[in-house]
Amino acid sequence: MHELNGVLPVLRNMKEFERLLDSDHEYIIFLEIRLAQLKQLVQAAKKAKKKVILHVDLIQGLKTDAYGFEYLVREVKPDGIVSTRSNVIALAKKNNLLTIQRLFLLDSQALEHNIKLINQVTPDYIEILPGIIPSVIKEVFDKTGIPVIAGGLIRTKEDIQLAYDGGAKAISTSQPELWEI
Repeated sequence: MHELNGVLPVLRNMKEFERLLDSDHEYIIFLEIRLAQLKQLVQAAKKAKKKVILHVDLIQGLKTDAYGFEYLVREVKPDGIVSTRSNVIALAKKNNLLTIQRLFLLDSQALEHNIKLINQVTPDYIEILPGIIPSVIKEVFDKTGIPVIAGGLIRTKEDIQLAYDGGAKAISTSQPELWEI
């Protein structure tokens, strides 16, 4: 299994792409991207010896069914995926990709419902949004045994420390000023 830790840069716009290719980061997470750009950008990242994780729910023009995954696996060749949907996580696991299930913490009922789904699918990691609630990070890890990535509303060094204090294994952020922490 791939080991994710530290700050994981999330690429939200292409202005930061070159900077990330020249960085020491092993992973790049693509958050929003058009299907027509995908293969070329992933190839450029891999040429720079980066591992690529795609947030497949946000790839514009991609349907995340079995055929869409066939295209991703055969043509694009990412190292992993992020998704909010359990069926997508299951498809990715069948294709031996690193899986990160994104979990939005809206209320206690959503938390309990999602923990049940996660325990059925068992992704490699769980990404919790917002990632600034240490007690919930700990609770999700305790109930699933799956490492947690904290994301969403991570805006300061203190936010990063709060997430780590709660037991987060890694931090995902689209804030370039936090990528080198």
